[in-house]
Amino acid sequence: MRSDVLAAGALVWRRRGRDVEVLLVHRPRYDDWSIPKGKLHNGEDVQVAAVREVEEETGVAISLGQPLGKVAYRLGDGRKKITHYWVGCPLSTDSAVYRVRPAVSPAKRSEIDDVRWVSSKKAFGMLSQESDRDLLGKLMDQHADDKLSTWTLLVVRHSRAMKRSAWKGGKGPEETRPLTAVGAKHAKELIPLLSSYGVTRVVSSPWERCMATMRPFAKAVGVEIEERDELTESAHEKKPRPVYRLIDQLLRKNDSAVAVCAHRPTLPTIVEAFQNRAPHAITKQVPTTDPWLKTGEVLIAHVSQRKGHKAHIVALEKVRPSVLT
Repeated sequence: MRSDVLAAGALVWRRRGRDVEVLLVHRPRYDDWSIPKGKLHNGEDVQVAAVREVEEETGVAISLGQPLGKVAYRLGDGRKKITHYWVGCPLSTDSAVYRVRPAVSPAKRSEIDDVRWVSSKKAFGMLSQESDRDLLGKLMDQHADDKLSTWTLLVVRHSRAMKRSAWKGGKGPEETRPLTAVGAKHAKELIPLLSSYGVTRVVSSPWERCMATMRPFAKAVGVEIEERDELTESAHEKKPRPVYRLIDQLLRKNDSAVAVCAHRPTLPTIVEAFQNRAPHAITKQVPTTDPWLKTGEVLIAHVSQRKGHKAHIVALEKVRPSVLT
């Protein structure tokens, strides 16, 4: 049986006074207005594809916000096409996080011949597909509930490290145990995924396997890794509460997306902090058993704060980068 066809896109929005405008594209082949989207390249993460496709079709660079869900239907050859969507926010092309992305070639005029920012009200009338209108409805529901503007916290479990028994004959210090060659390769390949969410701040355990996981991205965007001793396995074993306080602080408010690299033993405490700021419907998506995250996986919280209320998680994603599959 032939495999599914995967695609990705984003409904990009901006404020205009009290109104919300969204970015739509016109497809001459179908003579319709649509949300920008397209098929994945080989080995590409869906998040990376969503960012790339939006820029190809609209010329607008974006970072990803909360997921909007996916749309699936059968193709003529019997395969299923599954398109993943996110909320998108415009990103400056002068930003360091944009400059680490590969160059994007504009879509052909035969594919996209017009791009427009339109009010949400007008967009409902322009969008040809009911599934696109449903996605716009989800976005506007979040706006009505004051949950559309979010900040993002990404928790990364460090990439594959050398086994304890192999590190200097089993006698090597835990704090210096390095990544394997495969783990180091995977760390470099995290760059486009983290860039897709607009990460500009990196926090990590100072132990080498965490630092080595985040070092390629931090170097690429030109930021210093913030080392936090409480994230080490030994510190967490003695006092887990400082990890909870750190994660809760990062969830409460941030000016930009933050990536935190941690060890497996700290994850139950991190998950506890997530659960404290998530409603039950979201909590059900939080990992509940060891290992919570496999090496190299990422748990992503999208956080919003209504006026007069505490910050809370409005969406969660658990991402296994395609290089690990």
